[in-house]
Amino acid sequence: MSELTGKRALVTGGSRGIGAAIALTLAEKGADVALSYERSAERAADVVRAIEAKGRRGIAIQADSADPEAVKRLVREAVDGLGGLDIVVNNAGIARQGPLAEIGLADIDALLDVNVRAAVLVSQAVIPHLGQGGRIVLIGSSLADRVVFGGVTVYSMTKSAQVALARGLARELGPRDITVNLVHPGATDTDMNPADADHADTLRAMSALGRYGTPEDVATAVAFLASPAAKQITGTSITVDGGLNI
Repeated sequence: MSELTGKRALVTGGSRGIGAAIALTLAEKGADVALSYERSAERAADVVRAIEAKGRRGIAIQADSADPEAVKRLVREAVDGLGGLDIVVNNAGIARQGPLAEIGLADIDALLDVNVRAAVLVSQAVIPHLGQGGRIVLIGSSLADRVVFGGVTVYSMTKSAQVALARGLARELGPRDITVNLVHPGATDTDMNPADADHADTLRAMSALGRYGTPEDVATAVAFLASPAAKQITGTSITVDGGLNI
C-alpha cells in the first residue's frame, strides 16, 4: 500500500463524495494531497485531518472552479504547499438537468465553466510542474459514453468533452512520460446522486450488477491509474458503472 510514497497529488473538488474518497485513497497509498473546495470548508478540514491521520501531509485550498483566476491560484498554492506535483485529479464537477429545449443559459454556462473549462485550465496550469512519470486523471461520467435517459444532454456533452481532452493531452504529454486518463463513474452514492433518491431504483435496474457504486470504487480506479502499475496506460478510460452501459 505504499506505491505512491513520495508523490504529491492535487484533487479538485476533494472535500466530499468521490473527491474526498480519492484524496484519502491516494494518501493511504503514500501520497501527500492538496485538495480544493468551493464552500465546504469544514468538510475539507475533516478530509485533511483524515489524511494527516494516515501520516501524510494534507492541504485544503478554497477555489471556485468556475473562476479562471482561482483555478490558477489553486495550482500555485498546491505546488508551493507540497513542493511540487506528480499526480493531478480533475474531479470537480457539477450536474444540472433539463431537456435541451428548456435548460437555461445560466445552467449551460455553469456546466461548461466547471466541467470543461476548469478541467482544461487545471491541466494547462499543472503541465509545467509535472515531471517524468506524472499523472493526470480526469473524472468523467458513464453518460459521456452512452446517454441512457433524457434530460442530461448538456451534462453528458460536457463529460464527453473530457474524452477528447484526455486523448489530446495524452498525445502531447506522452513524449514526457506523462499519462492522461479518465475514470467514468456511473451511479455512485454521493450527495449529488444518493442511493436513496427517487430515481435510484431505476438506475439499479438498468445496471448489470443491480447496485449503486461507492466513492471508494471510483477512488480505487483513480489510484491504479496514478500508480506505477499503469505506466503503459494513457489516453483511455475506465468505466466504473456496475455495467450500466453494457
